[in-house]
Amino acid sequence: MDPFDSEDEGRGSRLTPVLLFIGSAALAAAALRFAWQQPVIMGAVLSVVLAFGAARWLARRKLRRLLRSGDVGSVLRRWSSSLHRVPHPATMAPLMTATAFAAYGWVEKARAAMAAAERGPAWEAALEHRLFLDTLLCTFEGDRDTALAQAGRLARLPLPDISSPFRSRVVTLRSAAGALARAFAHTSVPGDRALLERASEASPLVFWAMRYAAAVVAIDEGELTRVEELLADAPSWPQESTFRAFHDEIADRAGLPRPASA
Repeated sequence: MDPFDSEDEGRGSRLTPVLLFIGSAALAAAALRFAWQQPVIMGAVLSVVLAFGAARWLARRKLRRLLRSGDVGSVLRRWSSSLHRVPHPATMAPLMTATAFAAYGWVEKARAAMAAAERGPAWEAALEHRLFLDTLLCTFEGDRDTALAQAGRLARLPLPDISSPFRSRVVTLRSAAGALARAFAHTSVPGDRALLERASEASPLVFWAMRYAAAVVAIDEGELTRVEELLADAPSWPQESTFRAFHDEIADRAGLPRPASA
């Protein structure tokens, strides 16, 4: 690389924050002037902006609450209108359905949904999605070696060539898939529990999958108080969900009461 190119890039990167600051200051000044001259109009504009922001915040909160509820039927009903609009629906709709079932421990239904997905270019393109899904399912099925192998393949995939929160989320979920497989294989490494807890907050859909894995690590580490905190407000899982058996076993080991049957 030409050193002069690096120097120009350095000057450009230092100049960008300055330009952003100047632009922000100019916009703020214009807004204040407009508010002074037209307070009623400015008040109306602010009210619309605040209402829009509040509506989006409430919608995200409602969705997060739904995803943490453990009610896979309600989640799939919420998704139903969009499943047929996704690109390559014959492949992606079954994969998304399988992901919902897997996220709540419905292993058999997740496998059946995956089997119904059409093979083809979209199937190959969804390799990351499939590896993540297979890591979850193999872990829940007790196939620890395959789960660890699939998590390893997932970790070795090239990362998206972008710098954004999306890339950071991909890195977190890939790493957490490996931590989840290690947790149930009782081969966790330092930092896995914190990673699993972070992933549970990063993706509400896999909140409980990551929480149960973190609880297993906490038991292995002798942190029984943390187990109770991790499983607080857990749903009462139906017998079809493998999370029911996980919860009962973890509760017994940590000396916690079992929840009532769903």
